[in-house]
Amino acid sequence: LRDTSLLMVPLTFSYAYQLPNGDMAETFGWNNNLGFSAAVKFASNYQIGLEAGFIVGDQVIDRTMLHEITTSNGVIVNQGGQPASILLFERGYTIMAVAGKLIPVIGPNPNSGILLKFGAGYMRHRVLIQSQDDVVPALEGEYQKGYDRLCAGPMTMLYAGYQHLSNNRFLNFSIGFEINLGFTESLRPYDFDRGKASTDTRFDGLNGLRFGWVLPIYHARDDRQFYR
Repeated sequence: LRDTSLLMVPLTFSYAYQLPNGDMAETFGWNNNLGFSAAVKFASNYQIGLEAGFIVGDQVIDRTMLHEITTSNGVIVNQGGQPASILLFERGYTIMAVAGKLIPVIGPNPNSGILLKFGAGYMRHRVLIQSQDDVVPALEGEYQKGYDRLCAGPMTMLYAGYQHLSNNRFLNFSIGFEINLGFTESLRPYDFDRGKASTDTRFDGLNGLRFGWVLPIYHARDDRQFYR
C-alpha cells in the first residue's frame, strides 16, 4: 500500500449534510443523508461501484398539502374534535451506479489523493405524515397517499473530494462535495389539496458535504525473501 497502487474493494459508510435546490427546495429544508458504497478500485486507480443514500430530515417547509383539512385558525382536529399533533418529516433514498478516478497527487501513498466520481441512478422522496397518538380519519391508511407528495425518477451525481488510506490501515476516510440532480415526477394519481394529479417534471437538487469512513479490502503481498 505504501508504494503501489493496489486492486482493492473499498467499502464506505458515510454521512452528508445536504441542502436542497430546485423544486425540492420549495418543500424541504436541509436534511441528513446516510450512505453506503461498495466499489472496485483497479491498480490503474479507476473505479466502479454502487452507492445508496437514505434521506432523513424534519425540515418540511411546505405544509400546504394539508390545508384542505386545516381549520381557519390553523389546526387539524382529530376524530374527537380536539387539535391533533401532526408531525411532518422528509424521507427518501437514492441508489446509483458510480464510476470514478483517483488522482494520487497528495496523500501518503498511491492509493490516496483527489477522488472524482460520476453517478447515475434513481431518486425517491416523500413527506412522512405522523399523527402521533391522535386519530385523524383524513390521514389514516390509504388516504395519506393523497398528501405525501411521493416523487421519483432518474438522477445524476457529481463528486469531488479527497480519499485518505493510511499506510498502517488505521486512518481511512474520504471527504468531498457532491451535487445530486433528480428528474422526478409525482407517483400519486391524485393530490387531495390540488384536486388533480401533478404531471410536471421536477428538478430536485441535493448538494452537500459528505464524510465517509473507508474499509479497504485488499490482498497484501509479502515480497520479502530469505536466504541462507
